[in-house]
Amino acid sequence: MVPFDEVHRKVHFPADRRHRLWIRPAYLWGLLALVAALVGAAWLQRLLFGMPYIPLDHALDVGQVSGPHGFPGWIRWTHFFNFLFLTMLVRSGLSILADHPRLYWNDHCTPGTEWIRFTPLEVPRNKRWTAKDDARYISPLLALPGYRHTIGMARSWHFLNVFGFVLTGVVFVIGLCTTDQWLRLVPTSPRIFVEAWATFVHYATFTFPPEPNGFYGYNALQQLAYFATVFVMAPLAILTGLAMSPALVNRAPWFAKMFGGRQAARSIHFLTMVGFVCFLVVHVTLIVMTGFIRNMNHIVLGKDEVTPTGLWLGLMGIAVVILVWIVAHHVAWRHPRRVQHFTRAMMLPVHKVTLNRLDPVPCAAPVSPRFWPNGILPVREDWKRLKEGGFREFRLKIGGLVERPMELSLDEMRRLSHEEMTTLHHCIQGWSGVAQWGGIPLAKIIELAKPQPEAGTIVFYSFGEALYGGVYYDTQSVYNAMKPGAMLAYEMNGAPLEDEYGAPLRLRVDNQLGYKMVKWIERIEFVESEKSVGKGEGGKNEDDEYFDLLPNI
Repeated sequence: MVPFDEVHRKVHFPADRRHRLWIRPAYLWGLLALVAALVGAAWLQRLLFGMPYIPLDHALDVGQVSGPHGFPGWIRWTHFFNFLFLTMLVRSGLSILADHPRLYWNDHCTPGTEWIRFTPLEVPRNKRWTAKDDARYISPLLALPGYRHTIGMARSWHFLNVFGFVLTGVVFVIGLCTTDQWLRLVPTSPRIFVEAWATFVHYATFTFPPEPNGFYGYNALQQLAYFATVFVMAPLAILTGLAMSPALVNRAPWFAKMFGGRQAARSIHFLTMVGFVCFLVVHVTLIVMTGFIRNMNHIVLGKDEVTPTGLWLGLMGIAVVILVWIVAHHVAWRHPRRVQHFTRAMMLPVHKVTLNRLDPVPCAAPVSPRFWPNGILPVREDWKRLKEGGFREFRLKIGGLVERPMELSLDEMRRLSHEEMTTLHHCIQGWSGVAQWGGIPLAKIIELAKPQPEAGTIVFYSFGEALYGGVYYDTQSVYNAMKPGAMLAYEMNGAPLEDEYGAPLRLRVDNQLGYKMVKWIERIEFVESEKSVGKGEGGKNEDDEYFDLLPNI
């Protein structure tokens, strides 16, 4: 266990570490009915008509047929790296999931509408319950980096391994397309579905079908499983990951709608992970049961022989993967800043030339019936006094590298400019919600304050505190502050901001994740760079929880 101090222990290692998997009964019974129907049909066929005949081509078994033979080096190496990157993605993905352990098919994420949850807690209705409160502990034996509220570091590992996963896939597909190895995976006749069902009948009724030598070819069910994994699940995982990007979804809502919406994409993303894990479990089980030593020689050495060399090298490869898990966990807790900076060096240039160029457009979806609150309500006496007076005495202080420092009341801001925009809010924890925001455009603030040429960043300071204490703040580049819909909001859904949603002012920049949208804003300051504020990472969450500087996804 990581030796936490008392403050971090309360956050990362809470007293309540219970787990519970709850699935909406209709989905659970539907899944059980589907499995029962398939297995029942297999048994019915066996009992009424006997076992379906599966011819075994002896020429295929001994390699006397045309077509791809063996596994060239590029297949063997991509097989290893795919296993490494996939397991790292699953482990980091579980840490991300634990921060909002509920999945939905709707974008408003109203408590009680989830179809599955991984928490024993139901959202209480008699007290303020934030998304942070709802997050759950997860063991580091299962997830990377594990514990509670580690989504910042989990995202770093997730995105770093996405690069490896995609690159490995590209190399693999190029290899398939430039050799005859594609014949192993791509069906060329509809008859394969008949043959695959015959193979399934054998497995479902606890009978091994005749197995071809995998060095020369697969049975029909194997071929379909490999095809689905490579050409269906992998692209679906990548595309649904993109469909959770606020920059992309708030610019092109149709993209998320292809999957049923942002939260449906998140659910499908999770289901692809389940599919990969199930495939891996069945795949390894069959490798062991159908000639472990010979199969290991196939994929490790590229030889069709029965010697222990491939087995030992394969086990060493698995040990290397497990060692990477351990090292990654150690690095995540001992050197998190280095991981954060390395991820930033990889991701930031890509974001700046792609997602960050997309301007948000208004959302056509209806306003959510409930919008998850987040953040720690201010406890400062000056905020409480302002609240008692309806924030009539509030003055937004604007300073720093500007030609015209100023203070503005809410009424003055309303008279200067008013803009409304309905948008889909994306929280880093995973939930989303639609709301209509009204306020003064940041472009108007910039016009009035006249920032100096060297001012490239705006700092937004909150009346509230951060998770580990200290004033909450975050930053935006002047470039992003000029985007359509970027505003200081004083209204939500046609009414003044409520306390829990950021009164008197909150930031809206809807090409990014929600933690960048500071609530309970006290003052803003123009500076040269985010490096001059706090720990120099761009915000309180970036400083203390290793979040991204530019979270367009």
